[in-house]
Amino acid sequence: MIIKAPFYKGSLFMSKIEEIKKEYKELMEKLSSPEQITDWESIGERKKVLEEIISKKEELDSVKKKIEENEKIIKTESDAELLSMAKEEIPQLEKEKEEKEKELKRSVFEKERGSSESAEIKKGTAIIEIRSGAGGDEASLFVKDLFEMYAGYAEEKNIDIKVMEENKTEQGGYKILVFKMKNGNPYSLMKYEAGVHRVQRVPETEKGGRIHTSTVSVAVLPEPKKGKIKISPQDIQVETCKSSGPGGQYVNKRETAVRIVHNPTGIVVTSQNERSLQQNKETALSILEARIMEKEREKKQAKEEEKRKSQIGSAMRAEKIRTYNFLQNRITDHRIERSWYNLEEIMEGKLEEIINALQEEEEREEYKDITID
Repeated sequence: MIIKAPFYKGSLFMSKIEEIKKEYKELMEKLSSPEQITDWESIGERKKVLEEIISKKEELDSVKKKIEENEKIIKTESDAELLSMAKEEIPQLEKEKEEKEKELKRSVFEKERGSSESAEIKKGTAIIEIRSGAGGDEASLFVKDLFEMYAGYAEEKNIDIKVMEENKTEQGGYKILVFKMKNGNPYSLMKYEAGVHRVQRVPETEKGGRIHTSTVSVAVLPEPKKGKIKISPQDIQVETCKSSGPGGQYVNKRETAVRIVHNPTGIVVTSQNERSLQQNKETALSILEARIMEKEREKKQAKEEEKRKSQIGSAMRAEKIRTYNFLQNRITDHRIERSWYNLEEIMEGKLEEIINALQEEEEREEYKDITID
């Protein structure tokens, strides 16, 4: 999901930096009287954010000063060697300046936005739901393929994966597969995968060689912090049953599977992958909390939709974001209208290039109206 940055130009942006410096000074004065502080955690987080912005501004100023010094040398010096060095350094310094400006814009934007999503991105934990859509068995098999793609990507990024919920089919696919990703800041990477994925290929069972088109939906949910989403016991129905599917001697002998219905929203969650009833209940509640938070986010986003015309995608589940064409060895991301012709490698988890392209487009849209003096 892309949220457009606030509109700042030149002196307005610099005045925002001055406000941040003033806010930091006031915060440090407050910290000098610790006996009056009750919210240490929030103050610590705020201090860290402000220090990061101030530090990035100082780094940018340092690079600008080096550019000015080199430009002065070019104008005033006659020494050939010194002139050559100054001219060679400027392109590299200009590139560094551009990166520092981008980092500063991003930091100020994140502070101004102050959204729950931003906090969850920093936390870096995500719950991913993959559901089969149109296409029957072929769609459920593609759920499995997408999960294996994400697992391969997670391995490259040293991200941990844990399956939380699954509903297998006889053909070896999944009607639904839910898993958690943690460590390595996965939410900030995986948020681009939210939406409808379309696959075009000839299934192995197809004797006539006809191309089938199927769809799979992916939802990427930031895992809420404990206690952030309040669920009243009166608002849920908890049912237990015997687990089904793989699991050896423990399957179908004890009621360890859990099904939770959240009455206010109608959300239904099941969990049966854990060995104990309590573990499955905790897992189900964790998924439920993430889905409730996502539902609240979607409501907020719907209200602000008119303000976000420039975003590359709303990340809503109904939006087709990507097509996987196996006959042409091609993946096309429709949000940025780009294609890649190494489908086999990407399906093994080589997602880096696609995600980088989406990140670059997001930043271009977020910060295009922000200028710095």
